[in-house]
Amino acid sequence: MIWNKEMECADRETMRALQLEKLKSSVAYEYEHVPYYAAKMDEVGVKPEDIQTLEDISFLPFLTKEDLAVNYPMGLLAAPMKDIVRIQSSSGTTGKPKIMGFTQNDLDIWGEAVARGITMCGIGDNDVVHVSYGYGLFTGGLGAHLGAETVGATVLPMSTGNTARQIMFMQDMKSDLLCCTPSYALTIAEAVAKAGIKPEQLQLRAGLFGAEPWTQSMRDKIEEGLGIKAHDIYGLTEITGPGVATSCEMNDGMHIQEDLFYPEIIDPDTLKPLPDGETGELVFTTLGKTGTPMIRYRTRDICYLKRGKCLCGRTTVRMSRVFGRTDDMLIVKGVNVFPSQFETVIDKFEELTLNYKIIVDRKHNSDTIELMVELAEGLEFDDIDFVENLKDRIERTLRDILQIGCKVRLLNSQTLPRSEGKAVRVEDRRKFE
Repeated sequence: MIWNKEMECADRETMRALQLEKLKSSVAYEYEHVPYYAAKMDEVGVKPEDIQTLEDISFLPFLTKEDLAVNYPMGLLAAPMKDIVRIQSSSGTTGKPKIMGFTQNDLDIWGEAVARGITMCGIGDNDVVHVSYGYGLFTGGLGAHLGAETVGATVLPMSTGNTARQIMFMQDMKSDLLCCTPSYALTIAEAVAKAGIKPEQLQLRAGLFGAEPWTQSMRDKIEEGLGIKAHDIYGLTEITGPGVATSCEMNDGMHIQEDLFYPEIIDPDTLKPLPDGETGELVFTTLGKTGTPMIRYRTRDICYLKRGKCLCGRTTVRMSRVFGRTDDMLIVKGVNVFPSQFETVIDKFEELTLNYKIIVDRKHNSDTIELMVELAEGLEFDDIDFVENLKDRIERTLRDILQIGCKVRLLNSQTLPRSEGKAVRVEDRRKFE
């Protein structure tokens, strides 16, 4: 099944011509409607009319998460608020979210992108799509929901949690596609087995999983436990949310909807473009967005691109799985987490020092996160009530900031090793083969 054969199976010459036309229009629109980016272009001496080939995109300045922070909340908005029909956001490095405004045009683009991904899963307008991503400002739930409605499928907006209820609806409504994080899919699979339900008793045929890294062993367990074909979906709020790229049945990379989002791979140190097949930082330019368009947005995700016709018939460029990030952001249970957020919390407590370490691990196929932090000089563990109360207050504050639970381990002063160079604050023990 192919949702948009004209775009997904276009020859390279046709696609490049369309991308160039859209790129010229997008750059001119950004220059006219976003003063901040116009100033960045002026600073490097580039005008919209200088973009005459796709390769000329390298003349344009990048946008980064720091630019979003400087322009919080809506400084990069390119359309008047009367045209903004949706606000979505993701977490930022200092507790300030990255806010994106969507026009109806942008929602149409998003719906088209996710619809293509859902169709890659073999799902059509006669099927039931079970959405177990979180709903709200997070793009996961509403993105999958929008794509399913665009396809014309029946949507079950389950959101997260209450696994027994999820399984009940899955059985009673005969769900065909499950959309959620891979870790929650595994939780559902384990609950299905515990309930004595065999995979063949479910009507599920496929799963569309994203928002966090996952291992091949997790994929195997999910596919076996639910009797489905598992697909990857990639996206980020800054570009549009999930649906920027999705894996087809071949599972040979994720097809980027490149008529809507123009991808580049750059060397994160030199910022120079890299050829297909070389691993570097993924950069996206939105083609046609009007609410909060992004020109050369640095995702910080590390991967590579490859072209050529896929065995599924699509010709769109594919991205590999994400191998890591160029910044310090962690993705824990589908949530963006930054060490600076921990420092913000620690700084609120005079009983603590800024000597800390973050341990991220994976136990029973679920992410865990722990903060080890030293007590201020002179404070000891003699008063058990004091220590437990402090620990409880820190954990509650962390949950408010991070939106996920974090275990706190208090240490005596001078317990953690000191560094003579750059301090290593994070130890990620997870392995994503």
